[in-house]
Amino acid sequence: MTWDDRFSTLFERVADAYRKGIFDHETGYSADEISFLESIGYKKRELFDFVEDFVDEGEPSPGTALLVAAVRRDYFLVEQKGEVSGKAVTRDELPSFGEELDGMPYLPRILVKARAKIAGELDPGVMYGCGGDRNFLAKNGGIHPADFLRRVWASGGDDSKVVGWIRSIQTTLPQ
Repeated sequence: MTWDDRFSTLFERVADAYRKGIFDHETGYSADEISFLESIGYKKRELFDFVEDFVDEGEPSPGTALLVAAVRRDYFLVEQKGEVSGKAVTRDELPSFGEELDGMPYLPRILVKARAKIAGELDPGVMYGCGGDRNFLAKNGGIHPADFLRRVWASGGDDSKVVGWIRSIQTTLPQ
């Protein structure tokens, strides 16, 4: 089984357990499942957060969860050479909801979250792809969460590149 099949199978297992009310994100995984998540640079809570929102709200989809995991896995294997960062970006370190960049409220917050997600540095209490993130991405051109992560990674830390990309998408939207 390839890593993406394992991820999808695990996502469905956790979703089924969650629907039955019998899943705890701390103790609900087998040792093999934890080992698998670690092999792709993922934390137990990250998968659970996507499952919880999918079951409770209908989004993000399992496919979106997989694509986001693929970006994290790629960064983990390519940039981090399979080494976990010891850093954790907490809720208190995030820009506020109303902070703006180039006139776009929330952009500073989602940029910090995206960089931390890519590097595996989000505190378990913070989710990349939460309702606020999805709202920002939808309002700014229907950007897919995984595409945003890849653009943030490709920007090399240059926020103006991400801003330019978003602005280019916005100019193609119907008025």
